[in-house]
Amino acid sequence: MSPAEAGAIGGRQPQAVRSALAVLEAVAAAGVGVTAKEISTELRIPPATTYRLLNLLVAEEYLVRLPDLRGFALGRRAANLAPAPLSIPTAARTVMEALRTRVRWGAHLAGYVGHRIVFLDPDPDHPPADPEELTRHPHATALGRLLLAEHEEHLPHGALTRLTPGTVVDLTELRLRLAEIAETGIARQCGEFRADYGCLAVPVRAPGDGRLVAGLALTGAAARVATAGVDVVEVLQKHAAELAPLLA
Repeated sequence: MSPAEAGAIGGRQPQAVRSALAVLEAVAAAGVGVTAKEISTELRIPPATTYRLLNLLVAEEYLVRLPDLRGFALGRRAANLAPAPLSIPTAARTVMEALRTRVRWGAHLAGYVGHRIVFLDPDPDHPPADPEELTRHPHATALGRLLLAEHEEHLPHGALTRLTPGTVVDLTELRLRLAEIAETGIARQCGEFRADYGCLAVPVRAPGDGRLVAGLALTGAAARVATAGVDVVEVLQKHAAELAPLLA
């Protein structure tokens, strides 16, 4: 087969391409953990066809199958379809540097692209967790919970993945925690994502409409995060307020 013949699209191929794109879009809209059955029902595509498309997209790394095999999430190559901004204003970096001189924690600025978490200014001295892993397990992370508290439609479909013995996997309990985050503006996880890992995060909101534009997080040992007091939270919130007009 010649390159021209191999690259040609004919017969039923256009419909197959459209169906694959529809599946990719459905996963992006539904969020982490959507199941094949849910996609099939949503798109009115036969289950056998849905499974074939999902397997193809997983093989090509546009989707990933979750560790518990119950659902799917966007994969590495899907991020290339809508790249997140890789730079922030110099003034915002100055604020982050000032925060790092005030606290002896890892200090990170993260943005949200759809339901994905993207680090805009990770602490060079305290590398953060893999953003793709944070995106896949938002229920177990402080930065993920900030997003879930704002957009419950991004709640994982199906059973929640238990990453450590302390991970909240009961949906009712998780919703209560999200309601508390929505009320207080403070998200905290201590040993739920990784046994030794803790994170304290606050939202960065646009000054005008209050929309969530980023998350400002401190990371450290789980036990240390668990005992972080009001003084630490106030420092974090002060710098989040300084970042807000620079990122909106």
